[in-house]
Amino acid sequence: MITIHESTHNASEKVRVTFSMPAAQECSDALYLVGWFGEWDEAVYRMERGSGDTWTLTLELEPGCQYLYRYRTLNGQWLNDPAVPATGSPLELKNSFFLTNQGKPASSQLAH
Repeated sequence: MITIHESTHNASEKVRVTFSMPAAQECSDALYLVGWFGEWDEAVYRMERGSGDTWTLTLELEPGCQYLYRYRTLNGQWLNDPAVPATGSPLELKNSFFLTNQGKPASSQLAH
């Protein structure tokens, strides 16, 4: 799931976006957010396990961009965000959302 934080700044500044994923049996030790914003490096963005068995991580992202991402477990298993439509070929499914200049996701890319 993706949460876009309200911004009191102008539309040209970065927007805070929180990624969250329910903890599952396959990701009990660690979970990484992997995507375009980290050049698909599989170990840069380690998520934090919070209360309620949910992994979370907040990033500041540029508005006006489409972001592709997935989650990776410590043992290398890839997981899709169940709350966001997947894009790509059936062999390379990735989740995607488009952050508009107003700091909101485009409705065609993000399901709530």
